[in-house]
Amino acid sequence: MQAKPKPARASAAVFRPLDRAPAYLRLAEVIRARILAGELAPGDALPIETSLADQLGVNRSTLREALRHLQSAGLLERPGGGKKLLIARPAMESLSHGLSAALTLHGARFGDVWEALLAVEPAIAAAAATRATGGQRDELRSLAAAFTRSEGTDRDRVTTVGQFFRLLAACTSNPVFVVAHEPLVRLLEPGLARIIDILPQARRRIATAQSALCDALEAGDPDEAARWMRRHIEDFRRGFEQAGLSPDTVVGGAP
Repeated sequence: MQAKPKPARASAAVFRPLDRAPAYLRLAEVIRARILAGELAPGDALPIETSLADQLGVNRSTLREALRHLQSAGLLERPGGGKKLLIARPAMESLSHGLSAALTLHGARFGDVWEALLAVEPAIAAAAATRATGGQRDELRSLAAAFTRSEGTDRDRVTTVGQFFRLLAACTSNPVFVVAHEPLVRLLEPGLARIIDILPQARRRIATAQSALCDALEAGDPDEAARWMRRHIEDFRRGFEQAGLSPDTVVGGAP
């Protein structure tokens, strides 16, 4: 008896869907790739629209849409509102704002933020201890003193804490540290405001940690700086819980 033929198995997909993105987005990606490859450096001027459209083989309306898209991404700028378009570096502010919004939309919780800070911030403090300039150390000490004086509102105090964290990251001279930690600091600030408002002792503990960090930087001691930063971040976690803010609370949501 002849065996029945086995049904043919579906072959693995070997084709990708055609790129149906609008022409201006595909064009923007071509220009963006040249920028990221270093072929176009910050400060370089793009050719005038007519010449650029001819080089790329596109009409000027498509080109304008692509250039506007790259401007909104911070990769192009018109200094002083002039006609020349220059290659630019995206501002740290715009990068961190977008990342913070993305983390909020993806349901990041305060506990997630705390865990990430615990992984990143001690490394930042250790690097800052060996790289900070004398001027940066003086500025950090001034910020710590301003917080200790408790001038202004709780919002002002939170702003001062944020400035301290941001300057500490700048002390590393490592742009990856700066970009990586900024969204986390932004997401930490709402919870920190509540801690400072509800727990007066939190102000003293923050002031103590900032002073110790300044001492570690002045001594050039990376291990001590990392130890105090780890303790500082762990204090934030305890403060969340004592203030009744669950680590499972989604950042940007109601406490």
